[in-house]
Amino acid sequence: MNFKLVIWRQHGPDDQGEFETHEVTGIDPESSFLEMLDQLNASLGREKKQTIAFDSDCREGICGSCSLVIDGTPQGPHQVTSCQTYMRDFIDGATIKVEPYRANAMPVIRDLVTDRSALDRVIQAGGYISTTTGPQPDPNSMPIAPAVQEEAMDAAICIGCGACVAACPNGSAMLFTGAKVTHLNLLPQGQPERADRAFNMVSQMDEEGFGGCTNFGECSRVCPQEISLDVIGMLNREYRKGVAAQKPKHRAKMTAQ
Repeated sequence: MNFKLVIWRQHGPDDQGEFETHEVTGIDPESSFLEMLDQLNASLGREKKQTIAFDSDCREGICGSCSLVIDGTPQGPHQVTSCQTYMRDFIDGATIKVEPYRANAMPVIRDLVTDRSALDRVIQAGGYISTTTGPQPDPNSMPIAPAVQEEAMDAAICIGCGACVAACPNGSAMLFTGAKVTHLNLLPQGQPERADRAFNMVSQMDEEGFGGCTNFGECSRVCPQEISLDVIGMLNREYRKGVAAQKPKHRAKMTAQ
């Protein structure tokens, strides 16, 4: 198979960047999109040209590192990760446009690589549970209703790839944050931080420059793990509770002063 690739090239965060066209030939239909890029980079290397920077790690659809926008769709067609997008999914001879994620909170570092550390900082703000040292009870001894367990696990499968942010016209991270909040707030282990988790994570999300949710729904449509929009509803409810919980703390702090 042969393709014309229109690829975004940007030498650094402060570079303006531009699209560059490359031809690739003799591509195996069973090659993944990243393997096709590897082949292109090998060709550029032989020509002593700068190779194209892109992220990848597991290449098994697990880690979400392969954050590309392929023909306008974050992570590529068929609602899978870029590494699980295969060249057989494209028409032989097609022109394919490849870009990095576009979001204020995830700036481009070089070429197709974006800085997604803002998502990590949102997790650090509340996506954790506290435990004490010493012997712990068996987690399986905590009764959880099957429906609650299923809802929590449906949210827990979020891989944090950021496709939801790239797809949202507002650059919102509500689906990502909602998945993390839903997962932990539904389980017994997540209850100690429940009152503050959503408030802290949304506050960090706003500080990072992510946009607000206006219910476009594009986030869920491109999510490789098919996270439901229901998690945004959960996040909104938990955030309102968190705001209410902050008021007594604020009054107590003012009284102490």
